[in-house]
Amino acid sequence: MRFEVEVAGAIGQRVSIRLRDGDSFRDLLGVLRDEKSLVKKDGTVATFSIDQIAYFRVVPVFNRVKLEISDLHLYETASRQLQKIEGEQVRIYSCGPTVYRDAHIGNMRTFLLTDLIRRSLALNGVDNISVSNITDVGHMSENLDGSDSGDKVLEEAAKESVEPLAIARRYEDRFHKDLALLNIIPADFYPRASENIPEIISAIEKLIAAGSAYCGSDGNIYFDARSSDSYGYISGNKLDALKPGHRYEYIGDGGKNFHADWALWKLAGKRSEMIWDSPWGPGFPGWHIECSAMSLYLLGDSVDIHVGGIDLRFPHHEDERAQTNALAGKEVVLNWIHGEHLLFEGKKMAKSSGNVLLVSDIAARGLDPLALRLALMENRYRAQIDMTWQSITAADATLQRWRKAMAMWGDGAEVKFDGEIYSHFMNDLETSKALLRLRAIEKDESIGAQDKRAIFLFADQVLGLDLDRGVEADVEIELTAEARQLLDQRAAARAAGDWAESDRIRDLLAVDGIDVRDGKDGQSWEIRR
Repeated sequence: MRFEVEVAGAIGQRVSIRLRDGDSFRDLLGVLRDEKSLVKKDGTVATFSIDQIAYFRVVPVFNRVKLEISDLHLYETASRQLQKIEGEQVRIYSCGPTVYRDAHIGNMRTFLLTDLIRRSLALNGVDNISVSNITDVGHMSENLDGSDSGDKVLEEAAKESVEPLAIARRYEDRFHKDLALLNIIPADFYPRASENIPEIISAIEKLIAAGSAYCGSDGNIYFDARSSDSYGYISGNKLDALKPGHRYEYIGDGGKNFHADWALWKLAGKRSEMIWDSPWGPGFPGWHIECSAMSLYLLGDSVDIHVGGIDLRFPHHEDERAQTNALAGKEVVLNWIHGEHLLFEGKKMAKSSGNVLLVSDIAARGLDPLALRLALMENRYRAQIDMTWQSITAADATLQRWRKAMAMWGDGAEVKFDGEIYSHFMNDLETSKALLRLRAIEKDESIGAQDKRAIFLFADQVLGLDLDRGVEADVEIELTAEARQLLDQRAAARAAGDWAESDRIRDLLAVDGIDVRDGKDGQSWEIRR
């Protein structure tokens, strides 16, 4: 059996187990007593059989060292205020990628947000179950021309003359590789829309039976927006303020009863790929319904945290909430958490602007991809930022410096709790302030080397920068004549007290991969690899 060895090796440890229970799941959390039972927090014993297990994990326990532990607080979009994240096991749903292209660094910022939440919870010894969907069908383009496609995956497949699922799997694979490069802990489940069609159809049938959905005059199935009394709860966009004519979905929605209704199931029409049989005829699902169906199936009717980019707040999350609540008959998501937009070199990333930056582009420049992770964490997740090559390059230099310092500070594995860093993490993921604290500790001569190392290791449990990775052995590399000339010019500028010129030249050298530092004996330099 698949989990037999894992269960046998975890007896006496705290574990999280998901059991198949008919068409749904049942979750257990507690100390494993033997291969058939565990003791829950309230002292009761729960039994199971190994063949029921769908998911098994040993829960790491953070050593609190009798310190006072705070709850994680996050800014919740709907309430517009900080909310305490409570519970022994937190359920998280994150809107994942549409796999018709590579995810750019703005997309990756949202996935980093989920990772920081999960790591902060783990720091408190709180278990979590995380789901991130893969949209491989149904996400329609915004610039439709009325053709029979419009599906982003299908459009890309047509351009490259390959099968649609081949496109989807290619970019899904690249997405997972990018997550690994950024040290983002994988979700527990990555459900694909194309593999959950039965769950999606079942959800639509339930919505129709409940009077929340209807068959339009064109044969498509639509959600009745007016059946949701609290529509606008997240975004503030109330139905009576939404004007007809706004393209909420896409061309071809002419059969709906109300302009703000949206498609749950689209008939295939001339489309011949990525379609499925349904009670309403061959077709494919709308975009929003997949998240409702899959989150309810995998997480049940109580989701503690729903994460996404701020661009998904409306209409996607507003529509998703209306569907999910109608299916469950209750408010399902407790906290809606959104990450802000990211610009690159002063502009929104777009193919037309030629400024779309991928994780692979950073590695291609010889920079550590974790430099992007560090550069993103220099700002709070809900603040818009303008990322630049200069900021990524500077972050890479900081990473290399810290890893060298960690090696100089010893090789101990001890982790030392730092109250200030910890409070920054728990207060809405204030990573920028935690990084400032690390810089202060680095320079503080009153803190011993072993203590510095232990505090950095503590912070890295959330920061995820692999600070103890070490650095490659130094290899002698010759400076170019141009670089030597710039260094000489900078030394002359400093001697003349022209600090602005000195800083300008230092930035030029940094772009070329040369880090310059000033000390009592003058400037020194190092070439990054």
